[in-house]
Amino acid sequence: MVKAIHARLSSSLVKAATGLIAIAALAATTAANAAWEPTKPVEFVVPAGTGGGADQMARLMQGIIVKHKLMNQSLIVVNKSGGAGAEGFLSVKEAKGDPHKIIITLSNLFTTPLATGVPFNWKEMTPVAMMALDQFVLWTNAEKPYKSAKEYIDAVKAAGPNKMKMGGTGSKQEDQILTVGMEKATGTKFIYVPFKGGGEVAVQLVGGHIDSSVNNPAEAVAQWRAGKLRALCVFDDTRMPYKAKVTDTQSWNDIPTCKEAGVPTDYVMLRGIFAAPGISADQLAYYVNLLKKVRETPDWKEYMEKGAFNQTFMTGADFNKWLTAAEETHRTLMKEAGFLAK
Repeated sequence: MVKAIHARLSSSLVKAATGLIAIAALAATTAANAAWEPTKPVEFVVPAGTGGGADQMARLMQGIIVKHKLMNQSLIVVNKSGGAGAEGFLSVKEAKGDPHKIIITLSNLFTTPLATGVPFNWKEMTPVAMMALDQFVLWTNAEKPYKSAKEYIDAVKAAGPNKMKMGGTGSKQEDQILTVGMEKATGTKFIYVPFKGGGEVAVQLVGGHIDSSVNNPAEAVAQWRAGKLRALCVFDDTRMPYKAKVTDTQSWNDIPTCKEAGVPTDYVMLRGIFAAPGISADQLAYYVNLLKKVRETPDWKEYMEKGAFNQTFMTGADFNKWLTAAEETHRTLMKEAGFLAK
């Protein structure tokens, strides 16, 4: 009888010990496979000044992440605009292996190193995701007689080279590069007039001080809604999908593509996220997953529609392929325009 009890006790102890070992092994495996998360605040670099498109998007993302509790750590927006954004890009390039630093990018990712010769290339960071593409629209003053992009381009041709003024933000940046691309495609030649920001460009166009602009939708929507500006075409392969009326008669979707309108030119601006070079696959996956969650929020969707963004999202090999092609496009346009650093 004693032996039987002893045997049963021994058997129970063995089973218990086996169970404990299994639980310990499972816990160890779970810990080993646990997804990486930031262990301290993450610096979110904006390679541009405050108030611009990149800064607005970065701060919106910061707010969404806080509101929806998508991160356990803080996301701190830091503007580093020196050298046309070179300061910001170099700070991330130099943070090799640091997963607590990310950057929002626009097309100065390409234009700044090409125009200035600063020792930086996008391949020296870790591409995380394309969040959207920012559109460009050809705008004219609504009091002018041009009803279509073709009518306006015909008028520019009839006026002769360097007679009509195209306003844009900055020099050797997106607006001027797009203007050069349009000149190449249509055989025209504008006087390009640079301003500090898209808001000022829109005001100058309303005042008749320039003849046209290639502002982003958000930069001219107020003047368009007020009937002061006319949207002639959008520089993209497809029309904008947003069908809610913005003016009394038009939605963003009513604006034809420039190809449809007889101006065969495309140009969209990157809104993407990169991380420091040399981070691990788990760390990259964390940020990709975080950005997917941001995109799913109603706040983000409302922002995309109000700004009439192209909502293309890319990660991985597709994003790298797009970046390679975009860099070459910028190199070609800037070389033809004489914008490359010597």
